[in-house]
Amino acid sequence: MSLRLRLILGFAALLADAGAAAAQYYYWPDSTYGAPSRALGDPDAEAQPRRPRARAHWPFDEERREPSRARGWDNRERDNRQGDDRERQRLAALPPDADPDYSTPIDYDDDVDMRQTRRRFVADPTLENPGTLTIDTRARRLFLSLEDGRAVEYAIGVGRTGFAWKGEAQIGRKAFWPGWTPPPEMLERRPDLPEHMDGGLRNPLGARALYLFQGRKDTLFRIHGTNEPESIGRAVSSGCIRMLNADVIDLYKRVAKGARVVVR
Repeated sequence: MSLRLRLILGFAALLADAGAAAAQYYYWPDSTYGAPSRALGDPDAEAQPRRPRARAHWPFDEERREPSRARGWDNRERDNRQGDDRERQRLAALPPDADPDYSTPIDYDDDVDMRQTRRRFVADPTLENPGTLTIDTRARRLFLSLEDGRAVEYAIGVGRTGFAWKGEAQIGRKAFWPGWTPPPEMLERRPDLPEHMDGGLRNPLGARALYLFQGRKDTLFRIHGTNEPESIGRAVSSGCIRMLNADVIDLYKRVAKGARVVVR
């Protein structure tokens, strides 16, 4: 065999060995975006057809894993449509004790961090009858008296000096994600406020509201949630009692319309 022929055969063998080694580490793409799958030569792997990679466009539709522009979609319209779908999914049947004229039939509870709470069970310091709400404005605590001589204690925010309200009342109305209509005297002090705001995470009344009445008269004061959790424990409101949203949701479930409220 001539030297030239031996060189050609040796070079061919070298190429074959290199191809076999490379095949052990080559992966077929499992999707259009080339996620690695199985190595060639694996006896337990089924042969996968090679799929072409999609050309990258921006922005991507992450749900379909396809370029949005390739389908001719306007992404803002798609986002608006998805937002409308989420709102429809949030539509809620109001609790039977919620006043529909003051409530919003959209459930935002899943967006509330229920771990953000300041409630605890304590020996009842108020000696009030079970079911009574006692608000200690100086200690900035609200107590719900229970049957067994204990109470649920919640941290609250209270009214600023000069606006704090004290006395006795009853819960005359309950609201689920309440809308907010500032009273005329508040609008006079704060002309920047809206005349009305629907319920939601940005609403200053928070997730629930318990309206305080004296007889049939609305005192215009209420126990409610807040979109300013940092205000709990402080004297910042215009007389109303603020609670963390997780706590006012809990309190709403525990008290009934007509419950006695003592504000000290």
